[in-house]
Amino acid sequence: MATRLDNVVVDAADPLALAGFWSAALGVPITYQDENEVDVGLPGFDLCFVPVSDPKVEQNRVHLDLASQSAEDQVAIVDRVLGLGARHADVGQGPDVPWVVLADPEGNEFCVLEARDEYRGIGPVAAVVVAAHDSLAMARFWSEATGRPLSRSGSNWASLAADAGAWLEFIDSPATKSAKNRVHLDVRPRPDDDQAADVARLLSAGASPADVGQGDTPWTVLADPEGNEFCVLRPAGSSIRTGD
Repeated sequence: MATRLDNVVVDAADPLALAGFWSAALGVPITYQDENEVDVGLPGFDLCFVPVSDPKVEQNRVHLDLASQSAEDQVAIVDRVLGLGARHADVGQGPDVPWVVLADPEGNEFCVLEARDEYRGIGPVAAVVVAAHDSLAMARFWSEATGRPLSRSGSNWASLAADAGAWLEFIDSPATKSAKNRVHLDVRPRPDDDQAADVARLLSAGASPADVGQGDTPWTVLADPEGNEFCVLRPAGSSIRTGD
């Protein structure tokens, strides 16, 4: 049994408009659209935008880091996304960090990184980053959830690499979670696996059942050991809303 990262899901007041921003920002197409979901395809996972009425109330615990290939490329990316509707954001990063912190048109924070060797040729998204109280413990849980190996770690961070596409990274943060995450991860079993068995495996690994008002759905909502909601989808198909 194994699950893999399938989607990064973003709550949105206007899913189509926000997907349009990210499609243009990343230079990748919108690949699926209905009244419940708009997807932007990326190497290794989809960005899925879903409608919600709740406002954003706190800094997101999950965000994207965008890759750049040079100092000039970083400036060009920042200029381009600002022109598309992003804005500068202050998350306490200070004036001397080499990356640029921005927010998309609905306030979701993201970073444009300076050029880094480990991300060269990776595509537009370098990493999906999760704030953690214990980055190494969280990386070990998510290694079990995604099948990705623990590739590297430091005193306050840990990273899971993928065969293709963005890294999954965990960075220590003292911030506490006080509301349902506005950005969450979906994992999907392999086609020959059993969804219920994978749910049981993840519960044994430290997940817990979660209720976000989902009702009767084809996916199962869990929370990781630090309370971050995520979904276990059905084994087959591409639509997170139908599970088909």
